[in-house]
Amino acid sequence: MSITIIGPEAESRLDWIALTDAFAAGHRKPRAEIGDTFLYRGSDTLLSRAAWIDGMGMAVKSATIFPANPEAGHPRVNGGVSLFSDETGAFDALVDFHLVTKWKTAGDSLHAARLLARPESRAITIVGAGTVARSMIEAYSAAFPGAQFTVWNRSADAADRLAAERADVSASADLEAAVRGADIICTATMATTPIIAGDWLQPGQHLDLIGAFRHDMREVDDTALKRAHLFVDSFQTTLDHIGELRIPLAEGIISREDVLADFYDVPEGRFTRPDAQAITIAKNGGGAHLDLMTARYILDAARS
Repeated sequence: MSITIIGPEAESRLDWIALTDAFAAGHRKPRAEIGDTFLYRGSDTLLSRAAWIDGMGMAVKSATIFPANPEAGHPRVNGGVSLFSDETGAFDALVDFHLVTKWKTAGDSLHAARLLARPESRAITIVGAGTVARSMIEAYSAAFPGAQFTVWNRSADAADRLAAERADVSASADLEAAVRGADIICTATMATTPIIAGDWLQPGQHLDLIGAFRHDMREVDDTALKRAHLFVDSFQTTLDHIGELRIPLAEGIISREDVLADFYDVPEGRFTRPDAQAITIAKNGGGAHLDLMTARYILDAARS
């Protein structure tokens, strides 16, 4: 049996809008079955995330996280995504881990922004200046042509370096001003305590929350959550697992009914901006089902 191996070279065939359309199609299929497993050796981790969507197939995304790797000149995170046929269970392809992760993460947020942000949005603030920030600038530029980006980072040097790479990006040392002046705010940090204050938010803004992924991590405060209309990519992978919502839910700051919809509610019209003046928040939690949709899209694009 021949095995299809897809590496970074496939990126030239990919398109951000087409990926979000693939997400929309994937969420019209039956709800995914998903499961995660963790294995540990000291500070090293093996994480496997599996998903099965009836009519699309199966994927297992395996990631190794070795914190000491950078000291030896190796990437901290490595892995691969295995795709399997829905009809026979046969091995379809092995897809580059970093390619899937980049396009899944940014595409997830872009899909939400296309549904929730005002179409005329052009001022976009990125909080954080790492790899995800660069991916989000690419993704947002596809859906909001002519957008101008402001980048803030705890380390100003990193924001300055990112701003030097593109004419449409500028760095800011004033986070509050950058948030107040934006149409879209995207947070891609490793913050464990909120860095965005709800009192800064303005009518009509959309917040895209990416960074928090552990049970103890948050990027926005309680005021932001109470002022905004709340959405998630998946109820199953966010509400009980990520501190951004798990903590305020446990403390009674918000209720589960305050989280209005996830991507499976798009066909019924529930994942939508209530009005032009509403503040919307979308929590990007990822999830193996989105890895499956992304990897399947990449395989189809590579084959075409």
